[in-house]
Amino acid sequence: MGSIHVSAIDMGLERVLPVARRLGLLGAKIGDSDKKPFVFTVAGTNGKGSTTATIAAICKAAGLKTALYQSPHLVSFTERVRIDGAEASSDELIAAFEAVEQARLDEGLSLSFFEMTTLAALLIFKQANCDVWVLEIGLGGRLDVVNIIEPDVCVITNVGIDHTDWLGDDIEKIGAEKAGIIRKHSKVILGAQTLPDSVYQIAQSLNAQTYQLGKDYAVCDERADFWYYSSQSLTCKLPKPRLSVQNAANAVSAVIASGLPISTKQLAQGLSVVRLAGRFDERVIKGRRWLFDVAHNDHGLAFLLAQFLPHWQAHKAKYPQAKLHTVFSMLGDKDVGKVLSLLQAHIDADDGVSAEFRVADWHVAAIDHVRAMPLDAVIANMTTHLNLPKIHTYDTLDAASQGAISASDEQDLILVFGSFHTIGETLLALGEASIAA
Repeated sequence: MGSIHVSAIDMGLERVLPVARRLGLLGAKIGDSDKKPFVFTVAGTNGKGSTTATIAAICKAAGLKTALYQSPHLVSFTERVRIDGAEASSDELIAAFEAVEQARLDEGLSLSFFEMTTLAALLIFKQANCDVWVLEIGLGGRLDVVNIIEPDVCVITNVGIDHTDWLGDDIEKIGAEKAGIIRKHSKVILGAQTLPDSVYQIAQSLNAQTYQLGKDYAVCDERADFWYYSSQSLTCKLPKPRLSVQNAANAVSAVIASGLPISTKQLAQGLSVVRLAGRFDERVIKGRRWLFDVAHNDHGLAFLLAQFLPHWQAHKAKYPQAKLHTVFSMLGDKDVGKVLSLLQAHIDADDGVSAEFRVADWHVAAIDHVRAMPLDAVIANMTTHLNLPKIHTYDTLDAASQGAISASDEQDLILVFGSFHTIGETLLALGEASIAA
């Protein structure tokens, strides 16, 4: 008899495919109707969450019943499974898990935590007869359980060095893993201007139709309230989303490539309402201004800084005395040195040179997770890679968030970043749900 797999993550599809077949998740028809759902699958090092959220928001604005699967969650597991923006209920998830468990037992196989959760989500989408499935790859691409579903449009947002324990530190091998979502003759959105050669080679070998940022579509983002998207088939003015414009452009390109009946007006409607917790997520909590971002590697931090620098300049213009505080921690398998070195390039030194911004106080604690970087290692990296940071240490991120409140005033800004877990624990400590009202 099979059992729950000993590892939360185990790359490979050999065990999961028989269970998926038993659940009716594979084949030409998925669901109880005769119409197969249209599937978008999104892989990449960063930007997957913003891209999938934007695709889903646009499809919903067009009146299509839209399923969205993302991971990880910040506060509640139900964040991972949404239909038309609404999270799955606990009862729905329990019923789906029970069905997956029975199928697993019938096959006599073990499944990892992520495999179980993904199959449960897909089963909920199947039973709901959604028109569109928008699926975020959890790790890599080729061997990720999400990749059992045949996509109609693939998106590769970008490729960087991350998850080295699972994917290695060879950029070409990582690119090949992410390109594993590409199918023969499929449409593929390449969401960065440069990608590893392996991605292009795999796309070409499969005769995929590729659309690349900077080559086949472009972004003009010079205004505060709108931006221009342009391609060979379309040029349009669109509202500025609360997420990365580059990721929004990749999402728009995916929707256009899909051929689904979606108008420019519906594109704009989706962009105007899309939200995603922890992605340049501004809130006022307990009388303080907070900015949450899950940036956890150098690529993610670069995305964050591109949005943060003009935001901070505007904030300082309005509140000249405002100070910046941070709540920070990272996981042990991340390159904290590279992240902090990139950040230091923008931080004001004591002599006032290159004063893009100054962090008044760092509030630091270890994440409450088995993969957490120990607090002494976080501090050692900070003292090595930052210029004399003023560090306050705490036993928990709950205490760190309270420390940031005590050290700041209502005009200041508190930036929380470093990991999904850093954001999730801080939101819980502040009594916040994942999505702000």
